[in-house]
Amino acid sequence: MINYFALTLTEMGIGKIELAVIGAVILIFPILFVYASKNLDAKGVFEWMMEKPNDWIGKK
Repeated sequence: MINYFALTLTEMGIGKIELAVIGAVILIFPILFVYASKNLDAKGVFEWMMEKPNDWIGKK
């Protein structure tokens, strides 16, 4: 005999506002992750460092 156990969203205390926030994060996070990944590649960081080499942390 198999017993299934699950809680409904109401039993977990998740309402409409929380569902909207969860949905927005699910949609926005992958987009921002890809955008940030493109800007934080090794070449981009190196070019940023070469723009102002005297401003590096620990250089003073």
